[in-house]
Amino acid sequence: MKQILITFLILSSGYYVYAQTQSWFTDFRDAVFGQNISIAEAQVLFNTADRQARETLNGSALYVMLSRNEYLMGRVYQDLEMNNEAVARFENGISLAERSLAEGENAEAFQMIASLVGQLCMIKPTAWVMANGLRVERNARRALQIDSRNAAALYLLAARWAFGPGLFGNPRRGITELEAILNGPAVLQKNDYFNVYSALAFANNRLNRHQGALSWIQRALALYPTNRFALDLQSEIQQSLGR
Repeated sequence: MKQILITFLILSSGYYVYAQTQSWFTDFRDAVFGQNISIAEAQVLFNTADRQARETLNGSALYVMLSRNEYLMGRVYQDLEMNNEAVARFENGISLAERSLAEGENAEAFQMIASLVGQLCMIKPTAWVMANGLRVERNARRALQIDSRNAAALYLLAARWAFGPGLFGNPRRGITELEAILNGPAVLQKNDYFNVYSALAFANNRLNRHQGALSWIQRALALYPTNRFALDLQSEIQQSLGR
């Protein structure tokens, strides 16, 4: 029975990863991370990803993918500072991830809840953040209990040290944990690499390691050349270097 369960978990994990490699999803993901897309264009990509997910997936894997689609659409609204619309998408994404968990516990759904709550913490009132912020770490850890190679969950735990302000941050610890993601067995998608590279650039810049920071942000921009956060950070680093 134990061997059957282990086999099931491995196959299920592969099913979630497989869905993330399909062009109908990666086209949507890459357009969102590129931050060079209109709402109308994003909606077309969302509709395609939603339709394909419903046609090719089922059960918990389907609801996780639908949650990912909501996350991406929410990011589009968030980038355009349409926060009410972004909140609605992120909250719907959480509901879908919870529905996935109702079908059976899986790392991807816990990770999605962590990611979605993390985005809500950026735009919700302080009282909500104080009440819900710990859900990010709690759900990321639940994901890693099931699948220790979940790159997005590992990133969420490491990024808090890289980006956290003042006493809430520890850029040196962040760098150590982020580099461990790159050097360990975690399964990274294109956006995971971008997130890790960008966070390494940010953390190194905080420590005045500007040349190292520049190298990392250039690696991030090689993946998504039009990402505004990465471009702004590159400009800040170059100014520190006197360029």
